[in-house]
Amino acid sequence: MQSGQLAIGNWQSEMKKRAKTFTISAVAEQFEVHPQTLRLYEREGLLKPSRSEGNTRLYTDVDLERLEIILSLTRDLGVNLAGVEIILNMREKMDVMQREFERFFNYLQTHAEEFSHFTEAPPPEAGAMVPISSLNRAVPVKRRAMSGKSR
Repeated sequence: MQSGQLAIGNWQSEMKKRAKTFTISAVAEQFEVHPQTLRLYEREGLLKPSRSEGNTRLYTDVDLERLEIILSLTRDLGVNLAGVEIILNMREKMDVMQREFERFFNYLQTHAEEFSHFTEAPPPEAGAMVPISSLNRAVPVKRRAMSGKSR
């Protein structure tokens, strides 16, 4: 790619980033909240808008989706901000766990043949670290003698 094309490509990707951001006044008007409410949500750590070079808050589509959840919880369900924080943190943890589970499941699917031998009993000649007969035997439980205290 030539330098002119590279500059145009960078400019276009930068414009895409800028085109998807909204100022605090636009967001406040769109969601019918006061700008101070958005500032409060930011102070409480519920929203984290990016900043322009002039330090103007810039809200992305992801920020707006998060704001919709916050407003739904507070307006529709009556959840206070401490509860909103807990719910949002739990949602993030659940998302991480879901992704980890999907990665693990994909790993198991791609390596299924490697794990298939674990379902079969080992041949007797393989020997075992602990003899099977000792595993099937009941283990006696010793009880401690009770001291003079009553329970």
